[in-house]
Amino acid sequence: MSIARAMNGQRVWLTGATSGIGEALVEPLVRRGARVAITARRAGLLDVIAARHARGGSSPVLSVAADVTDRDAVHAAAAQIEAAWGGIDLAIFNAGGSVGDRTRFRGDDCAATMTLNYFSVVYGIDAVLPGMLARGHGRIAAVASLAGYRAMPAATAYGASKAAVIHMLDGLRFELAPRGVGVTVINPGFVRTPLTAPNAFRMPFVMEADEAAERIVRGLERGKKEIHFPARLSWTMKVLRILPYGLYEQLMKRAGARK
Repeated sequence: MSIARAMNGQRVWLTGATSGIGEALVEPLVRRGARVAITARRAGLLDVIAARHARGGSSPVLSVAADVTDRDAVHAAAAQIEAAWGGIDLAIFNAGGSVGDRTRFRGDDCAATMTLNYFSVVYGIDAVLPGMLARGHGRIAAVASLAGYRAMPAATAYGASKAAVIHMLDGLRFELAPRGVGVTVINPGFVRTPLTAPNAFRMPFVMEADEAAERIVRGLERGKKEIHFPARLSWTMKVLRILPYGLYEQLMKRAGARK
């Protein structure tokens, strides 16, 4: 299938679709001819987004409300989409965030962040994978973060949860590729969204959600194993990931002192 037609007619499930990158992803997917099932907790906002794309009384966007931290709700949402469309070709697990005060360690906040960012992806994969394997094709994608490459100050729980997503998808790829199911991990840098709005520090190379969404869709069209951006920040982080810990620790201390 050519890149130009890669999304045309695809049945896409997108979580975390009512704000930020998730909401921004709907338009480029629909523009390329995909049908998009959107999931989040706020049913009213999902309906508004679906109506935005309606043409002639119908919409290529299907609203399926669910709490992604509830395993049974995630499975029910996937079953609803499967029943409506007969299958899911591409699942983009985008829901995520940071729970609590990032500057103070609290076990409950860490657990809640891990459930939102990591276990929601686990539940989603668990729900869509049997159908993809039975059909012998499909793609699983999840939005992690450059923060998952290596530990950074004030991102302990968030970074750990995103590192877990990266590790799981990179491992799962070996198992699923021979069976016709692709795996893509998406690692954005700073994107202007409600999640990053409280950040009091300067966010290097920050980009708008629409630009991030376009980059993600282009990467998915090409079947990329990892989509990471912006290039200058992501390649810097890749280098930092392989530095000896002592050197990396000194760099983080200096960055904290400047801040």
